[in-house]
Amino acid sequence: MNPLYTPFQLGEIALPNRLVMAPLTRGRASRERVPNEVMVEYYRQRASAGLIINEATIISEQAAGWVDSPGIYNAAQVQGWLKVTKAVHAEGGRIFLQLWHMGRASHTDFQPAGALPVAPSAIAIRGETHTYEGQKPYPVPRALETDEIAGLVEDYARATRLAREAGFDGVEIHAANGYLIDQFLRDCSNHRTDQYGGTVENRARFLVEVTRAVTNAWSPGRVGVRLSPTGAFNDMQDTAPEEVFGYAAGQLNAFGLAYLHVSEPLPGHPLATNLPPVAPLLRQKFEGPFILNGGYNAESGGEAISSGAADLISFGVPFLANPDLVERFRTGAALNAPDYATFYFGGAKGYTDYPNLEELGARS
Repeated sequence: MNPLYTPFQLGEIALPNRLVMAPLTRGRASRERVPNEVMVEYYRQRASAGLIINEATIISEQAAGWVDSPGIYNAAQVQGWLKVTKAVHAEGGRIFLQLWHMGRASHTDFQPAGALPVAPSAIAIRGETHTYEGQKPYPVPRALETDEIAGLVEDYARATRLAREAGFDGVEIHAANGYLIDQFLRDCSNHRTDQYGGTVENRARFLVEVTRAVTNAWSPGRVGVRLSPTGAFNDMQDTAPEEVFGYAAGQLNAFGLAYLHVSEPLPGHPLATNLPPVAPLLRQKFEGPFILNGGYNAESGGEAISSGAADLISFGVPFLANPDLVERFRTGAALNAPDYATFYFGGAKGYTDYPNLEELGARS
């Protein structure tokens, strides 16, 4: 049997299989960043995953930077998410919320009173971002003052408490893909000279402080962390990723986390880089459950678990286009083709209208 289909104890959560639905930004929430009925149906359809990690969810107004992404900082958002979590639980599923601050990967158009986005250092992302008014160049962000950082840490803790109130089974700290925590970790975006910059220990300090605050706000067995040590998305790089991410993984051992989730795409994936993989080192350094992500299928995912490279595998686009991915992988059924034009914008089209096997059978 492919080990993907075997049970696993993930922190405080018992999973029926090891297929994790990766967090997927889809841009279907309201302008007020409140989850809606089409999102309820989307997550309900995918409840057979061993674990759903929901789309990246902003922890404050300042954290925003994506059109119609959801939030977790007010009562209306909590009520919207409650409908999602109740629907997933009614289908027997489990769902974590991913905590997101975009940092410099934002624009003044998204910020309260048109303020500059914040970041570890005043270094802009090269390129453009999509706003409600179309494509615009990334602005140079404002470097955070040292005494502001404690408030950001508390934003993560408050969002964690609200996620618990909204019925989630846990939270994932988004420390990957060139967003705020990743910006602190990497030397391309962190040129600070205070206790949050320079040395590896200093650059990892913000991640450690956020993790401590989040685990204190709930419990360690309900918290995961996501890293992308070699990812180049959002104009990211580091001169020594093994050093900084190896150190970070070792520091995370102190918290007894539910898991470490590492996104390091396989060769051939659109986001793959030519850098040597760091995931094997992180697997050695981190003592808890380990999730790999990036271009896996049923065969390669099962092999990664069998070899000890990971305990679970997360799947993004395959879950996006196949609400019953677990059953399709188990039976060897063909997969739906993803509609790339509807990935990030729109309503039900390309979101909740992908057929499952039963629907396909009824049509034939």
